Amino acid sequence: MELNPLQVFLMVATEGSFSRAAEKLLRTQPAVSLALQRLELELGEKLIDRSGKELLLTDAGRSALDFARRFESLERELENSLAELRDNSAGRLTVGANESTTLYLLRHIERYRALHPKIKVTVRRSMGSKIPNELLDGNLELGVISYDPGDDRIRSKVIYTDAIALVVSPRHRLARRKSVSIADLAEENFIAHNVMSPYRDVVIHEFQARKIPLRMDVDMPTIESIRKMVQDNQGVAFLPRMCVEQEIEQKLLREVRVKEMNIERKIRLVYPTRRALSHAARAFLEIVG
Repeated sequence: MELNPLQVFLMVATEGSFSRAAEKLLRTQPAVSLALQRLELELGEKLIDRSGKELLLTDAGRSALDFARRFESLERELENSLAELRDNSAGRLTVGANESTTLYLLRHIERYRALHPKIKVTVRRSMGSKIPNELLDGNLELGVISYDPGDDRIRSKVIYTDAIALVVSPRHRLARRKSVSIADLAEENFIAHNVMSPYRDVVIHEFQARKIPLRMDVDMPTIESIRKMVQDNQGVAFLPRMCVEQEIEQKLLREVRVKEMNIERKIRLVYPTRRALSHAARAFLEIVG
């Protein structure tokens, strides 16, 4: 391994002797002298006056010594910081997710925080359709989406299998029904999510295939706003079941099964195939199994 010239200079200046510096560095004295000569040549300044019995630092040498000590301190800080990253006692994890897929992360984040409380976790709101490109561009390290990206450059791991549920208000005419057919929904007003998704397309296709009208007179930007309108009996909606589980349990909403529709919603954790992941991201992958 080559000697670090600045480290050599610091040792010579501290020990006041080439021979003692060589012993400390486990190198020969000629190797230490050569390393120091190279540093002086690179800087264009004499750092040590060798003319007397004792080694004396020149003005340039005293200035260089100050910087050498600061570099040594920074090197120790870097080593400590990298060690903390390796044992997951420091670092940052950023995951891209949209409004609904964030919910599927919560239990994993709780476990992750319990194991690695010093890692800062950020869930960045991103459009599901754009997450694969953000991963490939290096803007995200991990992402959560509800579809198969179908790209060899991206790996995906299914972390949850959900379903699309038809929900109505407890006051709705269908609230006491356990199941209905698509034909029973021909006159209903659907509150739609105005974010495009494969599941929206599946629902539309099922209605079209049976020549049943699908009235979507209201488009809302968030699941929360859709949920509120359905609770107020302003219409019905197809929503991810996890997003309405609590409201169903509290009887604020009712779930009604649609006989012809059994739509699974697979939630996937995605990450680049060829790019190395940080220690924090690898630890998260271990958590989700």
